[in-house]
Amino acid sequence: MKRVTEKTFSQSFSIVGREFFDAGKVSTEIKTMLKELGVDAGIIRRIAIAMYEAEMNVVMYATEATVTLELSPKAIRIVVDDRGPGIPDVELAMQEGYSTATTEMREMGFGAGMGLPNIKKNADHFRIDSVVGKGTRLEISISMN
Repeated sequence: MKRVTEKTFSQSFSIVGREFFDAGKVSTEIKTMLKELGVDAGIIRRIAIAMYEAEMNVVMYATEATVTLELSPKAIRIVVDDRGPGIPDVELAMQEGYSTATTEMREMGFGAGMGLPNIKKNADHFRIDSVVGKGTRLEISISMN
């Protein structure tokens, strides 16, 4: 059987840290794009949730990030590569309810400690790599089947 390795579609986006006014812009753009491409509504919902949570983590904690969206006949893959403080204890950060949000972030309604767990819940494949002082890379993919 021939394996399909070609990407059908790829696009990059930028997120700027601490820009709360623009928070959610990239996830909305991706959601709209997937709708226009005719992707199943259930898959779009999972991508939108995962992407919004990832975007908010960048806005809250990182300086900036590059998001790469890859769409193939088999899967949607999103890579969020940020420049920021990194996560000292990824295992702890993956626990529901754990948060390092500031008082200011909590007053804006963020920081419930559900971001990374929600990303993992909505992904078929989830990988996180973080280096303290450099940043964090999330790889999220959802099967098209």
